[in-house]
Amino acid sequence: MKSIKTPILPTKQTFIDEVGNHNDLHLEAICVYVTTGFFMGEDTFWKGKRCALPGHRYDFEDNGSLKEKRPWFQWSYNPRDISFDQALEEYIELFAQITKDQIGDNNVILPLSGGLDSRSQAMILKNFDNSVQAYSYSFKGGYPEHKISQQIADVCGFKFTGFEISKGYLWNCIDELAKINQCYSEFTHPRQMGVLPQLKEMEGVFSLGHWGDVFFDRGVPEGTTEADVIPMLFKKMVKPDGLALAERLWAYWNLEGNFKDYFVSRLEVSLAKIEIDNLSAKVRAFKTSQWAHRWTTTNLSVFKSAHPITLPYYDDRMCQFICTVPEAYLADRRLQIAHLKQGKALSNITWHAQKPFNINTYTNNKLPYNLPYRIGSKLHRTFNGIIGNPYIQRNFELQFLGANNDAQLKHYIFDQEFLNFIPKSIVEDCYRNFNGKNYVHNAHALSMLLTMSLWCKHFYNK
Repeated sequence: MKSIKTPILPTKQTFIDEVGNHNDLHLEAICVYVTTGFFMGEDTFWKGKRCALPGHRYDFEDNGSLKEKRPWFQWSYNPRDISFDQALEEYIELFAQITKDQIGDNNVILPLSGGLDSRSQAMILKNFDNSVQAYSYSFKGGYPEHKISQQIADVCGFKFTGFEISKGYLWNCIDELAKINQCYSEFTHPRQMGVLPQLKEMEGVFSLGHWGDVFFDRGVPEGTTEADVIPMLFKKMVKPDGLALAERLWAYWNLEGNFKDYFVSRLEVSLAKIEIDNLSAKVRAFKTSQWAHRWTTTNLSVFKSAHPITLPYYDDRMCQFICTVPEAYLADRRLQIAHLKQGKALSNITWHAQKPFNINTYTNNKLPYNLPYRIGSKLHRTFNGIIGNPYIQRNFELQFLGANNDAQLKHYIFDQEFLNFIPKSIVEDCYRNFNGKNYVHNAHALSMLLTMSLWCKHFYNK
């Protein structure tokens, strides 16, 4: 008998084909997908294909049909009676042990940002003998985050390469990306595609910092009640233009009931399966089993196409550790901040999310202390916009704005094969909305249409 056992947080998705049921589209799941940008639970494009859940065991009959599915891990919240200093010591020791176990004696390729997760990795890796090649990227016309990353690399003694993500890079690699992630998440987020050839020339294994910001922060804002959770998750997961697109597709496909009720019921059922009373821990577990597994993990495949990947925050031991740490210690990045403050040079480098402040001064990121920076930044962006260099801060702006990008976009979303799947009237409305006054609030739906057009090209009826 064949069996599959998935990790608590898998670094790759495992898809299971059901015997004798392959060709029916899962239209309800596709509506969720266009709303959020990822599938929920076991859903895929097809009713006869499922994505194995994290922390589960699947047993199969000899003919390949599923015999039994059961969880081997349940998210829990069992905080130990330990001091913050003890929790910090355990965290640092575990983080270092996991990292070393994962990278072994290999050279390490370290993507650096201006945040805390990859900086925490750098804090650990600088104490090892492994050669580290760090890199970072910034948008052309955007904030030069790579300059923060270079400072981190210099302090740690790492080699460093800074990349600029150029306008319209996606069109040169969009078919490759479709094959890599199988169109299970939208296309404008994995910026690493813009420098994938250069990454392939590096040597070593990736050490990736994904999901540290969720594990080591509040699951919900302070004061959240149980009645607040579903509306809060709905607001976080749903893109308004994605919701409008999903509702139109729901009506076009003549699905039973209405989409919003269906989606809310999916949230309620998924959340109810997590038997944790503490709301912060409960929502963190929900995010990990849904967002991490079906969105974050999907685009890990891009890194994996270049080199083997390692993820210390994904390790089973880290997941189990999180279940035993008091929420007060996980909240507000306390453990990560305390760890990084042990390295004065690293903690004095700008924290991107709190710029221009650093880890030691970020509590001053409030009026009136941050007013000079905010005024200067606004003037700089305004001036550059006047002279024809608009400030770029969103992935899609590199792909959808400008005449050349527009021509490429229309080539895909108005392709006749795709219009046989999604009606032209719906596509035209989404395109028209994006080209109206508020393109920011209409970019998600357009990105989902682009992604599905590539799915139609490479996977639908193939």
